[in-house]
Amino acid sequence: MSTTQLQEEGYCQGYRPLVASNITYHFTTELRAVPDDTIVGSSDETICTDHMITAEWTKANGWSSPELKPYGPLSLLPTSSCLHYAFQCFEGMKAYRGYDGRLRLFRPDRNASRFQMSTERISLPTAEPDELLKLIHVLISIDGPKWLPKSRSGSFMYLRPTMIGTQPQLGVSTPKKAMLYIVMSFMGRLDNIPGGMRLETSPDDMVRAWTDGFGDAKVGANYGPSAKALNATQGRGFHQVLWLYGPKGNCTETGGSNFFVVWKRLDGENELITAPLDDKIILDGVTRRSCLDLARLRLGDDLIVTERRFNIQELIEANDQGRLLEVFSCGTAYGIGPISQIVHGGHEINIPTGALRGGGRITNQIRDWLVEIMYGTVEHEWGVVVTERGEE
Repeated sequence: MSTTQLQEEGYCQGYRPLVASNITYHFTTELRAVPDDTIVGSSDETICTDHMITAEWTKANGWSSPELKPYGPLSLLPTSSCLHYAFQCFEGMKAYRGYDGRLRLFRPDRNASRFQMSTERISLPTAEPDELLKLIHVLISIDGPKWLPKSRSGSFMYLRPTMIGTQPQLGVSTPKKAMLYIVMSFMGRLDNIPGGMRLETSPDDMVRAWTDGFGDAKVGANYGPSAKALNATQGRGFHQVLWLYGPKGNCTETGGSNFFVVWKRLDGENELITAPLDDKIILDGVTRRSCLDLARLRLGDDLIVTERRFNIQELIEANDQGRLLEVFSCGTAYGIGPISQIVHGGHEINIPTGALRGGGRITNQIRDWLVEIMYGTVEHEWGVVVTERGEE
């Protein structure tokens, strides 16, 4: 925000913006061993790196100096607003160890911009995107060499910038205190399910998001309430929920991931289609945007790329008529995940390309292009190199 904007919103003259260069360093004296894949896969807790970054905010004074410090518990009073009224939001992004030995982020500017949008939507203070990215670079540069070493080329770690309201006051009102923190953790691969993902459509009495709500923001309230449907679906042997919306059953998202279909239209043209952003039901996913950008740029001569509402009945009809070619989900956590089956009521939609060779031609081509950028086998502006500590 500019000084004028801050004054208009009631902030004091001495308000301090978030400034990454003011960071202070408090390194841990208890370095932990990096776990192997077996430990990571069997742990009931997310395993994070040695350090995290925090910064405190008050409406009266603005942002404190950010601090890099040992990873550990946060101190919150029981009446903190994040615990009662869901004043919290977050981002999800990955640090990749390239095959060239370098650490990279993938289109981090998109994550930083979306984080700013989410904070505004949930009435928390904004973190200037460039300063947030500088702090993320600091954490990766310090913990990346140990936890994502060059011997693990082709691997990644997950980053979670988060903001929470910390004002200890009951009653729904905009928090006057908040905390930003950034952690880096292990996450297993979710895009390599043998035989492809199997989906069940959402129950009739439940929706994940709604028109002009907050489905486009990364706030916790978009995710926790959906676990009931997910648990029931997984109990019936499926991997995820395909969330439908409205009387026609518009296809929106696969769990918390974006949903794509490749089919042959009635006019004979091949089309890549996904739900639009204009009704604020789905997330403006970074991977989603990248799939669309690459398809339009590199496949536009033989593939129509469309963002519009489409429903489950259209999907069933395309399958019955032999026009359904490929289906996949995408997101930072899931990568590109081929889908092999969708069950809706008494209808089974089976997509052979979801199980065959891990995806169809379009699915695999887009995934290969993204992986090349993420892991540095091709130079691209979307792959942002992080300078490691000691390389300055």
